[in-house]
Amino acid sequence: MAHGGFLRQHSDDPELASHIMHDYTQADLDDQTRGMLDFAVKLTKNPAGSTKADLEKLRSLGLDEQQVLSTVMITCLFNFMTRLADGLGVEIQENRFEAAKRWMSDDVQAISWLMDHKET
Repeated sequence: MAHGGFLRQHSDDPELASHIMHDYTQADLDDQTRGMLDFAVKLTKNPAGSTKADLEKLRSLGLDEQQVLSTVMITCLFNFMTRLADGLGVEIQENRFEAAKRWMSDDVQAISWLMDHKET
């Protein structure tokens, strides 16, 4: 949520920020950005399923070796930090969550897996 808020604040495109936070596949993104996000989702959900072809797809979209490495490393870092926070029971302070809700669309606030556990 913090990153979605940052994007909303600095992108001048609140709709894009909502799509990125909720469902990036609905956002108007260039092929390279969509490819990086598709790769990051695959690496997150099924790390063992990542193949050489996935890396070649990134290269075919125009990413150089440094950008491919950065995509992998950023994905790994976010996954590590999320699992670390989850494993240690870190929770968002209520006042920060309430502040984040102010910029969420009604559609995003209706997502039970995102909202329900935060308000307990």
